[in-house]
Amino acid sequence: MDDRRNFLFLNVGHFLDHLFMLIFATVAALVLVNEWGVSYSELIPYATPGFIAFGLFSLPAGWIADRWSREAMMAVFFVGAGIAAFATSFAQTPLQIAIGLFLVGMFAAIYHPVGLAMIARGADTKGMDIAINGVWGNMGVGSAALLTGVLIDFVNWRAAFWMPGLLSIMVGAAYLYANRGRIGSSAANRKVSSKTQSVIAAGSGDATNRSLLIRTSAIIFFTTAVASIIFQGTTFSLPKIFDERLGGIAPSPAMVGWLAFMVFTVASFAQLIVGRLLDRIGPKRVFAALAIIQIVFFLAMPGLSDWAAVLVALGFMLGAFGQIPINDYMIGKTAKSELRASIYGTRFVVSFGVLAAVLPLIAWVHHNWGFDVLFYILAASAAAILGAVLMLPERLPQAQPDIIEVAAE
Repeated sequence: MDDRRNFLFLNVGHFLDHLFMLIFATVAALVLVNEWGVSYSELIPYATPGFIAFGLFSLPAGWIADRWSREAMMAVFFVGAGIAAFATSFAQTPLQIAIGLFLVGMFAAIYHPVGLAMIARGADTKGMDIAINGVWGNMGVGSAALLTGVLIDFVNWRAAFWMPGLLSIMVGAAYLYANRGRIGSSAANRKVSSKTQSVIAAGSGDATNRSLLIRTSAIIFFTTAVASIIFQGTTFSLPKIFDERLGGIAPSPAMVGWLAFMVFTVASFAQLIVGRLLDRIGPKRVFAALAIIQIVFFLAMPGLSDWAAVLVALGFMLGAFGQIPINDYMIGKTAKSELRASIYGTRFVVSFGVLAAVLPLIAWVHHNWGFDVLFYILAASAAAILGAVLMLPERLPQAQPDIIEVAAE
């Protein structure tokens, strides 16, 4: 019962994490360009500090969780991100909102290295567990556009920050209560088993396995970086893309948000199929197929509008969301348990560092050429992923058994 309850908390956390990071994308596109009299391309850079923090603080968050308590760090995430989002709702200038988004990103950075390290304890269902969790995260991506659009129409843009913030604080309080006996104990339990782990690890390595591990690790971090270009280029820009191209079918912010939500929601369920395939046939063929899907639909998108644009956007989002669990699955398979949160932290420093760098690219491309050129850049990124994936081994080098995690239960 405790495991199922905590899995639910982790899923809700993933939802809130991505919701927080994309509220500003819709607010900037649909409201602040008029309320503050600043162009879209000028507003986007103010989101950059938040995404820098989202990446930068992932590594220390994972390091602290491995040495202190993963449960305690999750509580810090819920409460800290909630307070930061609540405070951001009071921003009166672009600089103030940039400071608020930095604080949101700092606390939101905790979730991925810590939450995924907790979820990756599974064995036979590791791929499906990560995929289910990924669906919740993508629902947060979609809900950012939908909820923000609805709140803009019926309350104001500030409510899009303070209402989720208040919810996150409440969830954090419930999480603390539910885990009151486990806070601070997880790292100690992992240390108890570290000698046993070391004994097994010492006799199990060989040169071939190390070579495969190095190659797989390099591919993971390369595809993580390039996939982040695609993820940020699509999720951050889609509300503005729909605002510009769906004038015939989406005349209001709420309708733009609703259509973006529908695309994100339907596409997110690709992760469930991917999760099952990962557990059955491994990552190489699945990853390659998703890269090809993205190439095809990105190249088809330029010049489209209304329903044609919605359908093609759904196609490339199926590929973009479907690939999300793959690198996390590979890390979960190859990383030692007591270092897993730290390794996830490193992976997300790379991932979200690229996310931050992509924001100025979006602004520059949109200002000079519009979004059609962005789609060609995303197609080239997907092609680079395909080339890297084809060098993956058919069978991943295996991590040591999760003795530490078993002892921690």
